[in-house]
Amino acid sequence: MDSDEGYNYEYDDEEEECSEDSGEEEPEDDTLDLGEVELVEPVVAGGERDECSETGGGHGPGEEEEEDYRFEVLTAEQILQHMVECIREVNEVIQNPATITRILLSHFNWDKEKLMERYFDGNLDKLFSECHVINPSKKPRIRPPINTRSSAQDMPCQICYLNFPNSYFTGLECGHKFCMQCWGDYLTTKIIEEGMGQTISCPAHSCDILVDDNTVMRLITDSKVKLKYQHLITNSFVEVSFSSLLKSLNLYDITVSLSSTFTEAAPFWRKKILTAHFKFNENWHDPVKCKWLRKWIKKCDDDSETSNWIAANTKECPKCHVTIEKDGGCNHMVCRNQNCKAEFCWVCLGPWEPHGSAWYNCNRYNEDDAKAARDAQERSRAALQRYLFYCNRYMNHMQSLRFEHKLYAQVKQKMEEMQQHNMSWIEVQFLKKAVDVLCQCRSTLMFTYVFAFYLKKNNQSIIFENNQADLENATEVLSGYLERDISQDSLQDIKQKVQDKYRYCESRRRVLLQHVHEGYEKDLWEYIED
Repeated sequence: MDSDEGYNYEYDDEEEECSEDSGEEEPEDDTLDLGEVELVEPVVAGGERDECSETGGGHGPGEEEEEDYRFEVLTAEQILQHMVECIREVNEVIQNPATITRILLSHFNWDKEKLMERYFDGNLDKLFSECHVINPSKKPRIRPPINTRSSAQDMPCQICYLNFPNSYFTGLECGHKFCMQCWGDYLTTKIIEEGMGQTISCPAHSCDILVDDNTVMRLITDSKVKLKYQHLITNSFVEVSFSSLLKSLNLYDITVSLSSTFTEAAPFWRKKILTAHFKFNENWHDPVKCKWLRKWIKKCDDDSETSNWIAANTKECPKCHVTIEKDGGCNHMVCRNQNCKAEFCWVCLGPWEPHGSAWYNCNRYNEDDAKAARDAQERSRAALQRYLFYCNRYMNHMQSLRFEHKLYAQVKQKMEEMQQHNMSWIEVQFLKKAVDVLCQCRSTLMFTYVFAFYLKKNNQSIIFENNQADLENATEVLSGYLERDISQDSLQDIKQKVQDKYRYCESRRRVLLQHVHEGYEKDLWEYIED
């Protein structure tokens, strides 16, 4: 098996690979080979800023204006470099095999300072135990099995119970060895069916030692499984670490995801673009504050567009509340969340253990437990319906805003036609002004639904909702005026209506924003911590 297909980290000093099936050292290069990784396109969860998004500040009066966010495009090469540099910096101090350091960093969410602090607190055995790896300084030397048979004789695998030569067995530092075929099948199941990457443990019963990257890449022969594993490891690094990494680059809190289509022939990652799920500056998402907008966009990223279907066709794990779909007839459910693994009954949502051997029908009923489970489910569904209410209106205004952008080209053409019919330039400028106001109102309304989602009900929130409804109604009327066909005969009539309406929209938008800013100043708003 080719060692250069795995995760290879090379430093100035030579490191011994954690390989139990041979005493040979495997060569390392100075790159992190992630191969060809197929990654999902990001969904844009926020509007893009353009000429009709200039809607005022996202901070209220009296607030100290923060530095504007900056947006930068990163390549996959930069992502990999961050990962390698992180491991290199830590290894310069702790001097462990790179694969072990990667697992340690993963355990601490790639927080180098936290890892260093724990590493030197004097209890290394506890640290390595928590990270589910063998302490490299105390790992046992690999010794031949104590038996009378030579290494050429067959021995049974403890998973499939088939006999193989001793050379066909391999394992981790924990000492548990299994045949190559069982290892490959086990890793494939964990990666493909369970979606596990950096938390795959030894297949031995009750052994929680984690499988390192090189071992996975060495034992898997299917290229698709390798790609899936690489995808899981890399995306986990991006998800966990990039908030802090971007801050260190002065790219404050931009949620990122990898996006590209990789050519089939590419043996290594080429330079691919890392795009942002959203990009915003504090001076254009008024009236919602940055804190709540970030939370909202993260929630939009986490919640699927099929939420309506999910609500009707799935249930939630009673322990961790992850949404679960039943794909078979058995009522014995096992949560696939790696941090949960709860076993429960699909019918009553109660723990499975009391059900005994009733594998196909729930034959036990506890009114209190069942009611508590149903109540929790109802609360979750009510929360989902509330989210969908605000999300649908947020997305509707975003979509309308995009359509409204096209009005600029239409209005420009219409203005030119009117000037050809003996109308002055100044007489037709009201159309462009109206589109400017319309876009500003759409943008403000879009963000008011984010603000409202996190707002607790009180007298001030009722005033806010009334202002929101008034502005929304006026905006829809203005949009209708601008989409009508305007002829020379109807120009004066429609001009008066459009001017009156966009001035009213401007006024109502100012009232709404002033009320929200006043609430910020006087601390009138109470929020729902989602």
